[in-house]
Amino acid sequence: MTDDTSGTLDEALERLHTSGPEREGWLSNHAPMAVEALVRHGQGRTVHRWLDHYRDKLEEMPDSYARITEENWHEALGDPRRLADWPAYFDRELADRPWRDVLAVWWPRLLPGIAGGATHPVIRVGHAVRALLDDPGTSTAPRTAELAHALGYWAARHAPLPPLRQQPGPASGSAADALAAVEPVADQSGGIRARLARLTAFPTWPPTGPLDQPPASQPTSRTTAPDAAEAADPAEEARRRLTELVRAATHRYATHGHGSPVMLVHAATAPNAVLRVLPALPRKFWAPSLDAAWAASAAVTAVYAPREPLPADRLPSAAGVTPEEVFARAAAHGDEHAIKLTDTALDVAQGPDALALAAALHACAMIDPAL
Repeated sequence: MTDDTSGTLDEALERLHTSGPEREGWLSNHAPMAVEALVRHGQGRTVHRWLDHYRDKLEEMPDSYARITEENWHEALGDPRRLADWPAYFDRELADRPWRDVLAVWWPRLLPGIAGGATHPVIRVGHAVRALLDDPGTSTAPRTAELAHALGYWAARHAPLPPLRQQPGPASGSAADALAAVEPVADQSGGIRARLARLTAFPTWPPTGPLDQPPASQPTSRTTAPDAAEAADPAEEARRRLTELVRAATHRYATHGHGSPVMLVHAATAPNAVLRVLPALPRKFWAPSLDAAWAASAAVTAVYAPREPLPADRLPSAAGVTPEEVFARAAAHGDEHAIKLTDTALDVAQGPDALALAAALHACAMIDPAL
């Protein structure tokens, strides 16, 4: 699914690595994520023009605060003053060890802070890992450097959610019903950090008992009905459930994304980032990765989702539109959030899945175009 025959992605990443992960003290630099998606979906020719438009949103890497070492990393975790120090630390780690080994050490350390930076750091890691996995025989220096930047951003913005009570999950056990059961916080004002601090409880998901069969109206597939061998394998079950969560969150964006068209993108793209990283991780980390992905998706849902869905007659139709055409529309639209939601929708739409494509078209309709 990539047209990166001329090294466009590597050129773009090299161009971006003089920039910091944020601007204006908090807003995320989405460029590395967007250009990876553009290249992957056949829009490599648009990348440098897109970056020319985005350059006003880039700031230089901030000054170093203090060197991070194996002895002091605990105290540096979650310290945004170290936004430059953490990528430098991971540059050194990745120079000495294979990137999968570094990821295996740091993934469980970073996972509890998945909501930090409004989930952008884990999303950036997901794009970086996908780029490395695309051609594991020729992992280029810019792609390895991008993983260092992404992990460093996550470490600097690492922020666990507040302690949460567990509420009963849906009887069906489905991810869609679990997201529907997430109660919106009463006060949906302020930035995401203020909103997340108001969280008190989530529905329990995924269920721990035997899986329910899908309703008769749903197609039977690997994402809805595992075979016996897969159901008996906890790692495969975690992967299947995570795939189900990404699908449910993408579908829910179609019906509820109007509550906050930009921020609710992350309810789908954050768990999808985790799903993309699973193949590079030891299988023992897959189940805790599912739990963290659910927490991130549920948190974004709780603090931004509206209580009522959009009426069905107001949803855009994806009838007769191919996934390639939908992504071309997102690329022409140019907004980084629309591009990333469409990127996730195309992962889901390998079915095909008209509602996932409708979610992507809805993002392009609701978010102001950038080009």
